[in-house]
Amino acid sequence: MEQFLSVTPGVRLWTEQRGSADAPPLLLIMGAGASGLGWPEPLVEALAAHHRVIRYDHRDTGRSTWSYEQQPYRITDLATDAVTVLDGLGVERAHVVGLSLGGMLAQLLIADHPDRVLSATLLGTLALSTAPYTRPDGTVLPADELPGISPEVLELWSRPVEDHGPEAELDRRVTHWRALCGDQLPFDAAYFRDLERRIIEHADRYTTSPAHGLADHSGMLRTEELAKTEVPVQVVLAPAEPVFPPPHAQHLTQAIRGAHLTEIPGMGHALPPQILPVLTEAILSHAASATPL
Repeated sequence: MEQFLSVTPGVRLWTEQRGSADAPPLLLIMGAGASGLGWPEPLVEALAAHHRVIRYDHRDTGRSTWSYEQQPYRITDLATDAVTVLDGLGVERAHVVGLSLGGMLAQLLIADHPDRVLSATLLGTLALSTAPYTRPDGTVLPADELPGISPEVLELWSRPVEDHGPEAELDRRVTHWRALCGDQLPFDAAYFRDLERRIIEHADRYTTSPAHGLADHSGMLRTEELAKTEVPVQVVLAPAEPVFPPPHAQHLTQAIRGAHLTEIPGMGHALPPQILPVLTEAILSHAASATPL
């Protein structure tokens, strides 16, 4: 079921629900500049067999209002949007799964709205914390000295996005996904081309917005709140992650009280078909362990 929700005057978000209305709610939060359709259909369908799955388009993506030029916002406002989605759909508490920027927004929910979060699974993200990372050998690494984004991804992100038509845009997006997937699994270009073609059809445009990169990123640290949270948190370790490479995932588990680590072999900063069965099971198992009886 699709529904539009108003989050601020003149701004609406597209939302979609799958699964039984009586099942435990599960909110999927996508990354920067990414439509909710970035969550692959097989994953959404598998989760919807057990949950009321909710996904949505951020502002300036998909069918939601593209508003940044007229109404600039902060990244923290995108976390408020997630709460507004829950409010608008009548959801008191939900399991939350966040990827990349979505994982940061999930941390803001854990810190600022713990009463709305049943559990959280964090994918491909970094800790909103200044807590240092303690290596297995006991040495300590400051949070700001953790490894950075891979040169290949940085080079792609530095290129201007030029309009050469929809097919060229699909080529650009597939090249981007190839880099984000990492180097441990075979890359399925046709799968990602089909995914992006559906996203373009859904949005009815092939252009993209730089809004999430331009938005104010300040005020996101939640060191103390994450260190004392009681929300059950699962952090996915992706060994081929090129954006927030190991040990970012291990650092997350240290920065967030009670968090545990689940490794998805071969995973990078993307959701290719090979990892979906293992990822689905990890999400479902974590949510089941945290669902009140």
